[in-house]
Amino acid sequence: MASNENAAAAAAAAATQIAQLLAALTHPDTNAIREAEINLKPLLKDPRCVPALIDVLKARGAQPDAVRQVAAVVLRKRIGGHWNHFDAPTKAVLKTEILSILSSEPQRIVRNGAVGVAATMCKLECGGGGADDPSTGGGGGAGAGGGNAWPELFQFIASAASDANPDARELAFLLLDEMTETIGLHLKPQFPSMATLFATALTDSETRVQNSSVKALGQLLSYLADEKEVDVFSNLIPAIITVADNCRKRSDEDTVSTTLDVLYDLSYSPSPAVAAHMNAIVLFCLECIKDSNLEMGVRDSAALVIATQAESKPKTFGKDEALLSQVLEALFNLIENSQESAAGALFESNPAWREDMADEAGDDFDPDDLDSPTETSMAQGTLDMLACEIPKKYVFQPIVSRCIGRLTSPHPHHRKAGIACLGVAAEGCAEPLREHLPDVMPHVFAAAGDADPQVRECACFALGQISEHCQPEILGYASQILPIVFALLDDNTVAVQATSCYVLEMFCERLEPEGVRPLLDALVKKLAAMLEGTTKRSVQEMAVAALAATAVAAEEEFAPYIGGVAALMSRLMVLTDEKLYTLRGRALECMGHMAIAVGKDNFRPYFQDTMRCACEGLTFDSTDLHEFAYAVFANIAKVMGEEFAPVLPELVPHLVKVIGEDEGQLEQAVEDKAGQFSGLDDSDEEDEDGNYVLHVRTALLESKKGAITALGEMAAHTGAAFCPYLEESMTVLQQAANNWHPLIKGETADALPSLVVPSVAAHHGGEIQWEKGDIGGASPMSPHTTAVTSAVLAELVALMKDDDGETVGKACEGIQAVIELCGPHALAPVASDCLATAHMLLTKQAPCQRVDELYGEVFDDDDDHDEFMTNVCDLVGAFGRVMGPHFVQYLPQFLPPICTYAKSSRPPSDRAMAMGCLGELSQELEKGIQDHWQSVFLPAVLAGLADPDDNVKRNAAFC
Repeated sequence: MASNENAAAAAAAAATQIAQLLAALTHPDTNAIREAEINLKPLLKDPRCVPALIDVLKARGAQPDAVRQVAAVVLRKRIGGHWNHFDAPTKAVLKTEILSILSSEPQRIVRNGAVGVAATMCKLECGGGGADDPSTGGGGGAGAGGGNAWPELFQFIASAASDANPDARELAFLLLDEMTETIGLHLKPQFPSMATLFATALTDSETRVQNSSVKALGQLLSYLADEKEVDVFSNLIPAIITVADNCRKRSDEDTVSTTLDVLYDLSYSPSPAVAAHMNAIVLFCLECIKDSNLEMGVRDSAALVIATQAESKPKTFGKDEALLSQVLEALFNLIENSQESAAGALFESNPAWREDMADEAGDDFDPDDLDSPTETSMAQGTLDMLACEIPKKYVFQPIVSRCIGRLTSPHPHHRKAGIACLGVAAEGCAEPLREHLPDVMPHVFAAAGDADPQVRECACFALGQISEHCQPEILGYASQILPIVFALLDDNTVAVQATSCYVLEMFCERLEPEGVRPLLDALVKKLAAMLEGTTKRSVQEMAVAALAATAVAAEEEFAPYIGGVAALMSRLMVLTDEKLYTLRGRALECMGHMAIAVGKDNFRPYFQDTMRCACEGLTFDSTDLHEFAYAVFANIAKVMGEEFAPVLPELVPHLVKVIGEDEGQLEQAVEDKAGQFSGLDDSDEEDEDGNYVLHVRTALLESKKGAITALGEMAAHTGAAFCPYLEESMTVLQQAANNWHPLIKGETADALPSLVVPSVAAHHGGEIQWEKGDIGGASPMSPHTTAVTSAVLAELVALMKDDDGETVGKACEGIQAVIELCGPHALAPVASDCLATAHMLLTKQAPCQRVDELYGEVFDDDDDHDEFMTNVCDLVGAFGRVMGPHFVQYLPQFLPPICTYAKSSRPPSDRAMAMGCLGELSQELEKGIQDHWQSVFLPAVLAGLADPDDNVKRNAAFC
């Protein structure tokens, strides 16, 4: 008896001491808090602190509410480390105490703290205790944990959810919210009964009960988004949206934001039951986007949900004409009703442009505005995603008809929206837009001469986008575009000047010399004058880029200007002000492009100075300058060839090091909901077991990509001099081929074939003499070339199976380059795998083609053209060229899927691609196709010759 009394007295004393120290944690004195944490730590290592903290938590009246709330925070942190030391009866007492506090505590902050403790206890119980749990005999099996571990808690929740007191009903869903992970892992059998609780709460008469149920159900839906059990709750999505929309109407942004986060998570759910609510989800988000009473961050989150729905379910979205029409109309209205520039998205990330805009706007300019979403940027970003993701047969006409309709309006803000949206849609709708340029370009030219400066600025933006994405068809308009842009270079507004330079850059990159010749002299002089005469950095940067593109277009005809332009660039290439790094990099880039244009002999006088400035840039702490330097190395290596070799000993080790760097780094995660008083966390060694997250250094990704490009170009153009660097280059590119990011994998696929070139130069005089289909005799490849080729092709065939289409296309292109250089002996070891993967791609069974199936999207005959499939078909043609008669046996497998792309229902690019592939096979296999001439080739040729598309006709004639 005395022993029990002594224990009780000791517990009371411990509770009193802990309460005093907890009280110190509530004081606004950092030193007092730190001292209290130090004194608490030894006490909290003792399992007896758990009942002591509970005593403080339930001491209503005896302890201040703030102290009791802190007791709950600390108890939640520490209980996990002590739970296994309690026997079953003790655990039962502790659980009963918490339920008692939850049922009787009137103070909200204390009650919420107890909710966190109860959720932690439930997680511990459902997890089955622990390895040394004396109540379970260790092991934590299903009998110890699982859904029946704490039935009283769920009885409590069910009772509270139907209580007459709204506080109790709210409490039930606060508990469920805190227990999301535990419920998702261990309590699936109880989902149907939980769904009933949620359904009732979503129509509760009390707003706070509705909101707490939305939060709890939303957390659970997000957790279950990829699980089949999400179907149990999916029919509650409309009710969630109803509650959230009512919150929107009264500007309760917290609940709206919570709902939008959930809807975003559900966008990628493979559940058809969830997908069935796409219409309701998009319409709710559309109302949020249009609601000017909501913060822009909330509206932007709603726009992201719409964009993500388009990305995950593009066909379903596109087929709903009424829904798509409503979304497009709202986006156009937002742009036309906004006073903002609709071409600003082009330069928003450019510090120079931001600074110039600030100068032009004066005191009215707020730089923070550029870091926040605006109605225009939100609408344009969403429109861009719709144009890129939704099949063009659904989205092109609705967008273009709205653009043209507004371009003929007498109101300048309508015309601004029309031309801006045309520019935004140019990338995603490039293929149909190329076909409709005759209908569209007169409106673009009219907008470029509009009296309103915002319309002119947006016309420049649209011209640049069309010039970038509608090649080569847009080149036919050179005689109209160049004079218009030339005139706009004299515009009074900085934005129009800079955007005009952007148009020149995009347009001239693919232009032939005869296209730029009539204006070459005037263009060079105008751009040089702009560069010297303006103080606006954004205009200077874009003028340099436009000069570079003009040089590329003019080719050797630019030679008379290289001296003057190089003199201008030489002053910019040595700038050391950090704000001017981009301008310095642009000047280096211009030198590289001029080298490409005028060739080795004309560029040789500028080679050393350019290389010196580029290498000096590598010593600066600027990934942007490093990227520019790598691009210069790549271009100059192409031009100077073996004359570039003396710098390999310095540059290759640097590039290898950059490519091998880890672009991700682990950093400690932000503290969770109970993140106060981190010094009292369960681990005394805070650095050992904390939560860490991976942060990706995106600037390093771009830098690494540039380094891979430079390494590949050096290998491709410096000949045998690169051989000493092959081993380290191969090793680092093999590592890069397994990188997680498609940007790096795709660039690696581009660079890998170049590693074969130095070996061919060193061991075969630059060319391997091979015969089509001859694998019976001795290999014409040296052992060294055989080893390099084998390693390269192994990586490229693996990349053919990647889940990123662009990477797959580059891998196919790389394989084609290698086997056409090295012949059938190079292909033979990987032929079986390579042929099987190519066939899988043609039949749309490859990993990169099956992603949409996860979201219920199925293939249609008239699906949009996939660019990478052109590379696949080119590779099939190369099989015929290299394998010769050995490929004939595979024609029964390959011809049917190729002909599928030639159907009249397919887009013109697909039909032209298929006809081109059939033409290559007929030319390479000759009599080998005779068994398939009548049944496959002749019908395809006749259909192709009658096709309305010129490219299809041309390829059919070749066949």
